Amino acid sequence: MEPVSSFYIKTSPERFDAIVVGSGITGGWAAKELTERGLKTLMVERGRPVEHGVDYIGENKDPWVMPNRGKVDATVADEQYFNQKMCYAFDEHTQQFFNNDRDMPYSTPQGRPFSWIRGNQLGGKSLMWARQSYRWSDLDFEANLKDGHGVDWPIRYADLAPWYSHVERHVGISGSKENLAVLPDSEFLPAFDFNTVELALKKKFDAKYAPARMIMGRTANLRTPGETQLAQGRGQCQARSQCHRGCSFGAYFSTQSSTLPPAVATGRLRIATDSIVHSVIYDPKTNRATGVRVIDANTLEMREFHAKVVVLCASTLASTAILLNSKSEAFPNGLANSSGVLGHYLMDHLFGAGASGRVEGFENDYYQGRRPTGPYIPRFRNVMEKHEKFLRGYALSGGAGREGWTSAAWKPGFGKDFKAMIRKPGAWRFGLGGQGEMLPRFENMVSLHPTKKDKWGMPQLHIDCSYSDNDRKMQQDIADTAANILEDLGLKDIEKHIKSLEDWPPGLSIHEMGTARMGRDPKTSVLNGYNQAHDVPNLFVTDGAAMASCAWQNPSLTFMAMTARACAHAVDELKAGRI
Repeated sequence: MEPVSSFYIKTSPERFDAIVVGSGITGGWAAKELTERGLKTLMVERGRPVEHGVDYIGENKDPWVMPNRGKVDATVADEQYFNQKMCYAFDEHTQQFFNNDRDMPYSTPQGRPFSWIRGNQLGGKSLMWARQSYRWSDLDFEANLKDGHGVDWPIRYADLAPWYSHVERHVGISGSKENLAVLPDSEFLPAFDFNTVELALKKKFDAKYAPARMIMGRTANLRTPGETQLAQGRGQCQARSQCHRGCSFGAYFSTQSSTLPPAVATGRLRIATDSIVHSVIYDPKTNRATGVRVIDANTLEMREFHAKVVVLCASTLASTAILLNSKSEAFPNGLANSSGVLGHYLMDHLFGAGASGRVEGFENDYYQGRRPTGPYIPRFRNVMEKHEKFLRGYALSGGAGREGWTSAAWKPGFGKDFKAMIRKPGAWRFGLGGQGEMLPRFENMVSLHPTKKDKWGMPQLHIDCSYSDNDRKMQQDIADTAANILEDLGLKDIEKHIKSLEDWPPGLSIHEMGTARMGRDPKTSVLNGYNQAHDVPNLFVTDGAAMASCAWQNPSLTFMAMTARACAHAVDELKAGRI
């Protein structure tokens, strides 16, 4: 197969069948589905090219061979990556995958910070995502209707179930079948193992808290590749804890390792990198999107690409920013915004709360490798019984490990005995942290700043998002419940934690959703159940912007399933002459 670089273009007079804006998790899937279904497709990416394996410059490098021993220079981090440096995956090995905040500013109201973590390059954040992969259930798709927060989802689990299976078989999800109503099973490859301590704690938890259950986290890392993944040229996870640097083994799902190669193999894909989408071109005579205007990231030259279908996959806030900037006489407040809800109902997951403690015994046990996932307790709040203080629910995740030499090094000591002490593993510890659902609220929103622009002349986003009373009560329950569980499991020296707004503002969970939500009514939503704009039928939005609520699970697998389903629908509609 020819290298991906041979399919790059800068300009084209051709009218494509489809344009896909963005190349991350959803953009890669859109390109794969559209090209395999026969459409000549242009993928437009605002960032630089990244070749699989070749451009993973931090891979396989130990900290001591890096100029700053794995840490980004403090001055550079403070002046150029002041938001990105808050991300757990940001260090000297991965710096090249994160945006320069000085070049790409945005504004927030005083006292309401928002951390927008971005990676603009071919592959987007698929190169450094956390890979946790879970199906949603009707508990999630029916929540808005039942408690009155947000609009009713226009789809249910049955609509997505075959598409979950479709993407899972390609991606490769390591996990175990559990038959849990709140967390439907996927099409699994073998799960990663619990270590000795986790397995002992799991047995205690399952016995005491049934029907709740502790399972192994489901992840898009290949513990044991299937035939489909081997055919993609992907290999087994090496348990190196280097996923965020890019993986030449293709052992985790990314655009580069999994969806871009089959799209390229069709011969129907072209890729325009360093191309910042300014707006979607709209024809009021036909009520159709006809293409996109782009700014060359290097020369600032403006150019256009044209297509019969436009699919926005630029990320939640980036796709909404494009729509807000696509103004016309027909849509003065943003394209496909007759409802007035474009930009509203921004959500992110609640993190930053949990508990940890010391596990007695197991001095002769250890573990091997750096497993890319850990124990996971699916949602149990507001499932069987209604909680008196808050709506919706959360999951708990964590893991057990032994304290290393860095912990021992701070203990009193000197000389031979001290050196011997730090060579031995320390005590076992186990912790649980929560991931909770934020309610959709109109006042959590993004808009275009009226005067501020970035270096490319694009309006800056103004992001106004805060936690609600429901969110705060849930966070407190996460910490209290995690501590109670650890006490029941026999742990000692238990410590609870709840991070402050400054330490964990909205956005830092990197699961932003909403702002172009789907719904049944064009008066209260931007998209229909196929991610298709109510107002402009050949315009689709398939990233997190489409979400009507954020549930409690990681959303990426649902983004993929929705994207595949939407693209199949778009092809059918195009071939039938309806768009």
